[in-house]
Amino acid sequence: MTPTCRPRRREDQPAATPAGRRSASGFSLIELVAVLALSVIVVSAMAFSLSRGLASTKVKAASRDIASALRYTRGQAILQREERALEVDVEARTYTAPGKATVKLPDDMRLVLRTARQELTQETAGRIRFFPDGSSTGGFVRLLAGQREWLVNVTWLTGEISLEEVRQ
Repeated sequence: MTPTCRPRRREDQPAATPAGRRSASGFSLIELVAVLALSVIVVSAMAFSLSRGLASTKVKAASRDIASALRYTRGQAILQREERALEVDVEARTYTAPGKATVKLPDDMRLVLRTARQELTQETAGRIRFFPDGSSTGGFVRLLAGQREWLVNVTWLTGEISLEEVRQ
């Protein structure tokens, strides 16, 4: 008997599959749907995170603007050697520095004013007054948006204005 000679398979050639079927390449419909669903979940989580970050940025920016308006008002009192006051309307969510246009805060933001009793002009409005020596009637303005809260504090003796985030 003579041995049958079979051609040797080259290493770079794929092995034959049973019944002559070729191996499938590509993705199944289930795999594509799973990847698509995962992508939607990731994008939704990112969008939610960005919207929370945007709200946080808005309240921080508004707090900085109020602190800036208070510093401007104090500076004007010192330079002009006259009393100056920042007007705040809690209900309308507005504030006005002397000689400047009224600034309105976004509708989704709340405003709280704490000042001396004699500085209340209405039930929901008042002012923080600065004197020519830089001192003030003192008080604070609190801004809230969602879970974020910032406090703009005015020291009565020195008129110093500070800004801090309230952690809950």
